[in-house]
Formats: sequence, structure tokens, C-alpha cells
Amino acid sequence: QVYLVESGGGLVQAGGSLRLTCGASGGTSFTWYAMLWFRQAPGKERESVGSIARTDGSTNYATSVKDRFTISRDNAQNTVYLQMDSLEPEDTAVYFCAANPSRWTTYPTYWGRGTQVTVSS
Repeated sequence: QVYLVESGGGLVQAGGSLRLTCGASGGTSFTWYAMLWFRQAPGKERESVGSIARTDGSTNYATSVKDRFTISRDNAQNTVYLQMDSLEPEDTAVYFCAANPSRWTTYPTYWGRGTQVTVSS
């Protein structure tokens, strides 16, 4: 069992930045898992934000956030980050981190409980 806890959400004005943090504990080595970020806006389905590979730092992003969001990880600290810049009201959502052996999935094995991000116009 892997436990994931997100933090860093909040209220920010359009054009601003936030950095979300996801800490992992339990389970096997953190490097066994790719880490993924998802979000769910009110009344909408959950969507993928992006992911980062287990050890080589490779990332991929949804088109809607590419060039604005950056995912990174610190394997020594069992932590993954989501740096969000140039935020738009459309980025308002609950953001979830997730862990899975492969990053090429929309149904990862382990989930955090989410953190709310609200972007005001």
C-alpha cells in the first residue's frame, strides 16, 4: 500500500503560480512508481494533467497545460511536485497525485485525496 498526500493548493489570481507537493509513504521503493497528476473540475470528468517516469525524469503533459505546468520528483524525499504557472480560471479543480508502476495509464493503482486549486479571474 502506498499512501499519497497532496498539499499546496489554494486560491490564486489568474496569471499566478502555485506549486503542489505530493508526499509518498509505505509500499516499496518510491522509484518503483511513476507518478501522475490528475484533476477534476466541478461537473466535469477527471482528466490527466501529466506524469513523470520512475527514474529518468521523462515527463508528459496534457495539451491544455503544456508549457505552463512542470512535473518533477525528488526520489530521495519520496516527493513529486507540480509547478503551475500562468494559471487560468479553467485550471480550477481538485488536483490528485497518483502512483503506478507504469505512467501510461488513466487508472493508476494508488491515489491521494486531492487538494483544491481555485484560480480567480
